[in-house]
Amino acid sequence: MKSLARIRIEWKRGAVSAALEDTPTARALIAALPATSSASIWGEEVYFELPVKAKLEANARQVVEPGTVCFWTDGNALALPFGRTPISKDALPKLVSRCNVLGKLDGDARALASVRAGDPITVSLE
Repeated sequence: MKSLARIRIEWKRGAVSAALEDTPTARALIAALPATSSASIWGEEVYFELPVKAKLEANARQVVEPGTVCFWTDGNALALPFGRTPISKDALPKLVSRCNVLGKLDGDARALASVRAGDPITVSLE
């Protein structure tokens, strides 16, 4: 798949950028930007609700690589795993349920470890 757009995710202690693939959910996300939400933490995953609604896509997955940009359709939330979650069976992040895969973070996804629950988090086009 070709890259559709680049986004920037910022919080008090840092920021990461990501390339989004051309998927229906990625297009819906881009249309909703910029957006600010409140961060939640689940193991080594940051997630936050956004004003986007989407259905599960054919490539939806539950186990992903750290740094995968995911959209959790059940919670209308962007999910950014950077390591193990409470239900991981190995070193890979296991999401709470299948999520749409939107793209990949640049660089070290562990930068997300500095996000704290309740931090304002902003997503914008780069």
